[in-house]
Amino acid sequence: MIELDRLPELVDPVLIAAFEGWNDAGEASSGVIAHLESAWKAEPLIALDPDDYYDFQVTRPVVEMNDGLTRSIVWPTTRLLRARPPGLERDVVLLRGIEPNMRWRSFCADIIEVCRELGVELAVMLGALLNDSPHTRPVPILGSATDAGLARSTNLELSRYEGPTGIVGVLQHAFGEAGLDAVSLWASVPHYVAQPPNPKATLALLRRLEDLLEIPMPLGDLDEEARAWERGVDELASQDSEVAEYVKELEERKDAAELPEASGDAIAAEFERYLRRRDRDTDS
Repeated sequence: MIELDRLPELVDPVLIAAFEGWNDAGEASSGVIAHLESAWKAEPLIALDPDDYYDFQVTRPVVEMNDGLTRSIVWPTTRLLRARPPGLERDVVLLRGIEPNMRWRSFCADIIEVCRELGVELAVMLGALLNDSPHTRPVPILGSATDAGLARSTNLELSRYEGPTGIVGVLQHAFGEAGLDAVSLWASVPHYVAQPPNPKATLALLRRLEDLLEIPMPLGDLDEEARAWERGVDELASQDSEVAEYVKELEERKDAAELPEASGDAIAAEFERYLRRRDRDTDS
């Protein structure tokens, strides 16, 4: 059970959610929540009881030292935090969790109950998947929405995926069943460089979030970190002729599949981001 009596009143809140585990290749999506939590100085709202949803032999608690003197146990769970982006009269609820090991339907019902209590009407689920994407090209962001009208208004598609799913897909579906709008954004992470972190994929998700929500996203040092990550992968690939040839093949396949207007769409989106940031800087 969760206690909702102490939750604050929020202003036009939107939920941004990501889960560690199966849904989080390269820790790209959980990296977005960690980044926003730090940049926006998010404050804790509520945490779900880990005993209800986690098998501690599968997802083990962690021992941490406090000031080098005492030890504490950090239990795996899902937490919701409140953030107020600078210059906006709107709250953002950040959900940072670990994919639960059991009772997914009850887990989703708990999340939806909290969101209803907070007044959340739109949820954005973030994920990252391994794909045949060359690291040298822009990170593809796939997306879907719970209904056709929402898909059109957010420039996304209704998902036609069939197959195994994770908590991101289940929670998005649960939001739709509950009559709440939900979209998902997935970054495609190169399968040949899957180890975390992947700042380039995290940066791509943040930029797509900015386009979707029209909320300026703090990027910090992610641009520089993404370039350094790409240079590092370039260097590793150059040391193995088979990997280098494979990357070249992926690049050619990607370039051949790109539509001519794709670059124009990217330029237009970048210009819109610039205008939003300029307006925000002028207001402040």
